[in-house]
Amino acid sequence: MSDTRELIIIGGGPAGYTAALYAARANLQPLVIEGFNWGGQLMVTSDVENYPGYADGVMGPEMMAEFRRQAERFGAEFITDDVTRVDFSEQPHRVWVENDEYPARAVIIATGANARWLGLPREQHYQGRGLSACATCDGAFFKEKELVVVGGGDSAMEEANFLTRYATKVTVVHRRDEFRASQIMLDRARANPKIDFVTNAVVEDILGETKVEGVRLRDTRTDETSELHTDGVFVAIGHDPNTALFVDQLDHDAAGYLVTRPHSTETNIPGVFAAGDVQDHVYRQAVTAAGSGCMAALDAERFLAALEGHAGTALTAPRAEAAEV
Repeated sequence: MSDTRELIIIGGGPAGYTAALYAARANLQPLVIEGFNWGGQLMVTSDVENYPGYADGVMGPEMMAEFRRQAERFGAEFITDDVTRVDFSEQPHRVWVENDEYPARAVIIATGANARWLGLPREQHYQGRGLSACATCDGAFFKEKELVVVGGGDSAMEEANFLTRYATKVTVVHRRDEFRASQIMLDRARANPKIDFVTNAVVEDILGETKVEGVRLRDTRTDETSELHTDGVFVAIGHDPNTALFVDQLDHDAAGYLVTRPHSTETNIPGVFAAGDVQDHVYRQAVTAAGSGCMAALDAERFLAALEGHAGTALTAPRAEAAEV
């Protein structure tokens, strides 16, 4: 067993790396167990144009590498492996990577969430080439284009309405003729002249060699297939938080997202904090994840400052908080 650390951060994405940056600057020497798939969903995002500070845009992987490098500059340590087990039942909390145990007084969980995809054979090939799961992130790339939104819930209706700001036409494809969306969201989509609906249909394949050029639809009642031209496909069938390791010990909602206290990143267990998409199923943006990573680091620092023997730099006074940017 390793020596007990002040702070372990589980997950490497905008939330985890921002938490690492703030924690490292507070002299906490955080250990970041970033996972094999470090960088989160931005690693499969080509151009990021809506993150402040990148006026000309930036490639998602490049931005995550810069986040990581900045945290490392101030002393954050990294393990590029997956956490396999945790025990938050006592202090210090314990985190395992296979047989290696890492105890820590505080833990920040920033493991993110994954968009649900359609499960098509070449789906990964089209990501960044016309296939997306985030209209807010990628909608601006489709000006004067025709688009397809797959889904039948509030998220699908919201995405479709948002995309009409850019697209000439948006077709909502849903596997049933009844929608899970709330009536107000459905009415709003139906009232939008740019939105069409294809019901009782599923996307069976995406067409196009190097980019999305259309979809093959299958009628769920007759099994007949048809092709629909589109310049882009937005999948809006939900997200799954990466919380399987934690739900037996931490409070979570029905969808598995970790629950934090109001105006805080604290979970139900003292010394365990959650940041980013792992606890946010509303905004799901890189900038909001980074912001909550900052919050988690400050919350963890204050928690540690109250423990005997803590060596970090407390940021509890309003004057000190105001100095941080």
